[in-house]
Amino acid sequence: MSAAAASRLSALDGVLDARTPSVTLALELFELADAIAVQPALRRALTDPGTPDDARADLVGALFGPRTGPDAVAVLAETARTRWSTPREFVAALERQAVRALLVTAQGNGELDEVEDQLFHIERLVDAHPDLRSAISDRRSSLTARADLIGGLVDGRVLPVVAQLARRAVAAHRRTFALTVEEYLTLAADLRSRAVATVEVARPLTDEQLDRLTTALSRQAGRDVTVRVVVDPSVIGGARVTLGDEVIEGTVAGRLHDAHRKLG
Repeated sequence: MSAAAASRLSALDGVLDARTPSVTLALELFELADAIAVQPALRRALTDPGTPDDARADLVGALFGPRTGPDAVAVLAETARTRWSTPREFVAALERQAVRALLVTAQGNGELDEVEDQLFHIERLVDAHPDLRSAISDRRSSLTARADLIGGLVDGRVLPVVAQLARRAVAAHRRTFALTVEEYLTLAADLRSRAVATVEVARPLTDEQLDRLTTALSRQAGRDVTVRVVVDPSVIGGARVTLGDEVIEGTVAGRLHDAHRKLG
């Protein structure tokens, strides 16, 4: 992500955070994002760089003010006032605020740790079952049917906010369900100024090993790191660490693959 894009998103975060994030606000923002996503003419009108920024924001008030809550209208108006590279980026930015509204609400309820843990386990469950992964990514089925498939697995078994996010992730705006959930987890970590590292190992880590790894990664990242451990016997030994955009390959399987590639 470019510095300019990050700055735009950060400014929009401030608009949401100045309001009172709630489940109601999140659902209103999701509804707005969905409505704009399926109406090309509306997307163009709200992102047209030839239209003054304030005029685009005024259009939001005229179209949505009478039937949408004032906080949602304020977030959408600021999204429209901001210059985005593409209409798709505009919709993604709005949906990001809907997700953040759910996460901020969970944080206020003291549930953010549990939300992160449950989302991570859902992502691993889907990853471990190829048939399920294929079913929820099959665009021949309606989005509602695919979301209901996930809902049938998680509804009543996880926090309501987690069930809502799992259903939204089926749309896979980040290309896959797993990457979309990873984005949610990153947003949750950002709320506490933390980074997220995924560590793939052949066997579970001891508490001492996990503590040492967490300390080392936090030192490298320059801030606290939440470590998610994935046990995968195919790595043979060592560990593969993903921290942001950086992948640290320290597995036996990885070294064997690299040696084979160089010899081949």
